[in-house]
Amino acid sequence: MTWRLASLTATHPGAVRPRNEDALIDRSDIGLWVVADGAGGHGSGDVASNAIIAAMQVIPPGLSAAELLAQVRLRLTAVHQELQEEAARRGPGRILASTVVVMLARGEHFAMLWAGDSRAYLLRQGALSRVTKDHSLVQELVDQGTLSEEEAESHPQANVITRAIGAQGELELDKVSGRIIEGDRYLLCTDGLFKTMAETEIAAMLMSGADVRAIVTEAVSRGARDNVSAIGVDCVA
Repeated sequence: MTWRLASLTATHPGAVRPRNEDALIDRSDIGLWVVADGAGGHGSGDVASNAIIAAMQVIPPGLSAAELLAQVRLRLTAVHQELQEEAARRGPGRILASTVVVMLARGEHFAMLWAGDSRAYLLRQGALSRVTKDHSLVQELVDQGTLSEEEAESHPQANVITRAIGAQGELELDKVSGRIIEGDRYLLCTDGLFKTMAETEIAAMLMSGADVRAIVTEAVSRGARDNVSAIGVDCVA
């Protein structure tokens, strides 16, 4: 290979919220990047998102690609169960949960794992594509043809997610994989970014060479009502 992966992270509470309940980790040393968006109210969303990051922090180096993927799945499942148990201890109706989007890269291949509505995008040869598909109520309505993508963005239940780490039931993670090509720009982000800036605007900034710090700063300057977090992973010569 004549290229390498270069990464950068950025996170901000946003223009309205006093607390940042997002969390992220850059483990370029093992080819692992994770963004999590905590939920649960009463300032406890960060408990869930930070639990995910803590579990990813201790994955050892030296694993094969298959072993790394297995470790990520095992540790996310363990956090899922721990958060369910902690929520039960805190009382009826309490929720400690977080979305998660994970990128793994090894050699010329990548994989994305996710639960919830944090997203992964890929800018390749001038075109931005959404790699992940939201686990959300409005996405289900879009899939059914009940809502358009544009209507979904402003729907009053746009923040209702249908999967998360710590949510009720068994954990279900979706996965996609593909080949990395020189010039690729990967973006992992929480919904605070794409609910503040249109995908066309995000694409334009990425195509202009802007990094995630500039993109997050732009979202905050536009009055982001939620926490905004992003990781950029660029395939550079």
